[in-house]
Amino acid sequence: MQIKLKTYYMDSETVSNILPERQAKPKWLRVKLPTGKKYTELRGLVDKYKLNTICTSGSCPNMGECWGEGTATFMILGNVCTRSCGFCGVKTGRPETVDWDEPEKVARSIRIMNIKHAVLTSVDRDDLKDMGSIMWAETVKAVRRMNPQTTMETLIPDFQGIEQHIDRIIEVAPEVVSHNIETVRRLTREVRIQAKYDRSLGVLKYLKSQGQRRTKSGIMLGLGETREEVIETLYDLKANSVDVVTIGQYLQPSKKHLPVKQFILPEQFEEYQQIGLDLGFRHVESSALVRSSYRAQKHID
Repeated sequence: MQIKLKTYYMDSETVSNILPERQAKPKWLRVKLPTGKKYTELRGLVDKYKLNTICTSGSCPNMGECWGEGTATFMILGNVCTRSCGFCGVKTGRPETVDWDEPEKVARSIRIMNIKHAVLTSVDRDDLKDMGSIMWAETVKAVRRMNPQTTMETLIPDFQGIEQHIDRIIEVAPEVVSHNIETVRRLTREVRIQAKYDRSLGVLKYLKSQGQRRTKSGIMLGLGETREEVIETLYDLKANSVDVVTIGQYLQPSKKHLPVKQFILPEQFEEYQQIGLDLGFRHVESSALVRSSYRAQKHID
């Protein structure tokens, strides 16, 4: 199957003309400040009880929309990662000791915020014998116990592809299990230094083969990938039984991180969405501001 696409990328020279300063962004990357009664209520609860969500700590552009729909994302296993991916703003180093009270704390936060759909994610914990998989399972159990009506998505690391650790996620059966491929095959070694493209595909395939009902993955654009490589990645994800794909624009967290090579125009995101739907994905979220947990509650049905 051959797919011909128009050119919707802007090269680096065009980008530099449009973006004379790093802080400036194309108009389609600018968002309004979150508002609304539900957002205001949740923001007040987060501040009052000092709750930790990725939505706030990561300054997610979709926070207002997601909170308005009763969805929030929580990170477990600390805030220091054992890996040093070139795109990620999370600190790298020696993580702190595991807090075994964390499952209850997360579950309590979800209850206080009255979250309908919770997304759980974590740093990589390659320093732990179980890669953090036991804490993952205990957190899902705690959330279910304290919030029986709340549905869940777990955005998991690759656990180095070790099936014993992945099995712990499968056993607690979250409604959606997500693992991000992040970028195309050619750029994986540069973008995800300690990760492997085929290992991530293997994790996704294994999840589905063991009965996980809904699997999901995400891609960032603007790191120097070609259109053909993006399409190849979509084919690879589909071939490994992924149900849902998110596609968004990479934005550089700091000057120490990989630079943005391209800003992708909205028309190109629309094109990729249609290609994904034509390939048979159940859901494809594709636009500049899309992040892994964007509209996550809709990916259950």
